[in-house]
Amino acid sequence: MDDPSSDGGCTTIIDLPDDCLCFIFQWLDCSSDRDSFGLTCHRWLTIQNLSRRSLQFECSLTQLSRSSLSQTSLSVTSFHVHRLLTRYQHLQQLSLSGCTELPDSGLNPLQSYGSKMQFLYLDCCFGITDNGLSLIGTGCPSITSISLHRCTITDVGLEILANACSTLMRVNLSYCSHISDHGLEALSQKCSQLKGVTVSYCRGVTGIGFRGCSSTLAYIDTESCKLEPEGVMGVVSGGGLEFLNVSGVPWYSGGGLAAIGTGFATSLKILNLRMCRNVGDESIIAIAKGCPLLQEWNLALCHQVKISGWESIGVNCNSLQKLHVNRCRNLCDRGLQALRDGCKRLLVLYMNQNIRISCIAMELFKLHRGGIEIKEEEIMCIGPNWIT
Repeated sequence: MDDPSSDGGCTTIIDLPDDCLCFIFQWLDCSSDRDSFGLTCHRWLTIQNLSRRSLQFECSLTQLSRSSLSQTSLSVTSFHVHRLLTRYQHLQQLSLSGCTELPDSGLNPLQSYGSKMQFLYLDCCFGITDNGLSLIGTGCPSITSISLHRCTITDVGLEILANACSTLMRVNLSYCSHISDHGLEALSQKCSQLKGVTVSYCRGVTGIGFRGCSSTLAYIDTESCKLEPEGVMGVVSGGGLEFLNVSGVPWYSGGGLAAIGTGFATSLKILNLRMCRNVGDESIIAIAKGCPLLQEWNLALCHQVKISGWESIGVNCNSLQKLHVNRCRNLCDRGLQALRDGCKRLLVLYMNQNIRISCIAMELFKLHRGGIEIKEEEIMCIGPNWIT
């Protein structure tokens, strides 16, 4: 065999094997360099395509930017998806969010090229139904996160997905109006690694579908769902909950929220009860005593919290750092004093339009607890994003 060095020959980058070129491509930090890589030759373009791990369409809602908002919406069809998935065969993350006219058949290429898919975003894909979930289930067995915000799916499709994708960790079902506790039960029982579930504005959810869920489930968002007292017990039954949003729950009395403090939510760190107008002192006292790790608590517009409730928060919430009391009609001077004398780790107090608080009480609070930042803004959403 001839030795290239014997006749003055030398090895160039063209002589490198594909695995070495792939390694070089992975180390390119600049996006422009990565985009230019494939312009060198057909071989390098193939390597660039096979090395791509994420894809997001311009019309996608997953990450909005000023440029994407100014562009004309692209009507993404099954043809577009097939062409791109054929080109990028090793994707781990795909966002089709905002592709409002994409039908179930548009997900057919996942049967061939979805084996490595881990993150799939289909927000506002109104044409995706239970048939689409079936295609995802068979084509993406390793998927860990899926967002189906406003998709036209039912419990049947959710059960198919849960049976096929036991690796699911994070699921967004917000505004999926046909989802009920039956579908959530399948998800909770089949997916033992669940970490986060969002079912906000799913009017058919009472909470009992979470009963017996895994201890790994740390994030649950049930904003404006029709939770029942038994459903609240189901929500906290896993024992590992760290974030819970039950804001806007339209309850007859609010007494059912006391279940949060019965010992199953001892790991809870962030609790959003905003606009739970009927939650009273009984529930507040139970939660304050039963959730010792609570760091942020939103009680804005909780009008039935009175002296006993505020006093219990002051005495028991020793880990609390942020407290929201905006527009609480029954927060008076005595209640503010209880917060002032307790909550030793409090850093931020969100409050405005508290009509029963006097100027003197406010000045005394600032004098005694000067390290607490008082903000007049009202925060609608607290806590981490569901996909983090």
